[in-house]
Amino acid sequence: MKGYTYRAQPGVSVARARGVEIPMSPKKTYEVLNAIRGLPVDRAQAFLEEVVALRRAVPFRRYNQETSHKKGTGPGRYPKKVAQNVLQVLTSARENAEYEGLDTDRLVVAVAASARGRIRKANMPRAHGRATAWHEQTTNVEIVLLEPKEKAA
Repeated sequence: MKGYTYRAQPGVSVARARGVEIPMSPKKTYEVLNAIRGLPVDRAQAFLEEVVALRRAVPFRRYNQETSHKKGTGPGRYPKKVAQNVLQVLTSARENAEYEGLDTDRLVVAVAASARGRIRKANMPRAHGRATAWHEQTTNVEIVLLEPKEKAA
């Protein structure tokens, strides 16, 4: 992921933030970002804080094989590590919006995208002088915040 995937139209002010090669699961990140996409920033932050506190489950729509149902969401899980990292990126995007002079009370999560990052490769020592490959997945996260346009009456 070299740059942002979202290209803003000229004249539209946006706030963006990226997290590059964060050591977390790309599949769980996909589900968390689906849950916050389209939400106002305040609600998205509250949702992620509840997930970190294990009070609210993230609905798993795609990667939900053998995932138990949670009350009020259906199949879901509590990806605490992912929620903490996405919350950091979202907070950074909100602070960028504040710096650019956008109205932070009206911001909406317009784009919440993720992509697989580089795989960190290492070896885990085993018995009798052997070793097992140990790979750590990383994820690139991109969040873009927009101010919705005023509706004409």
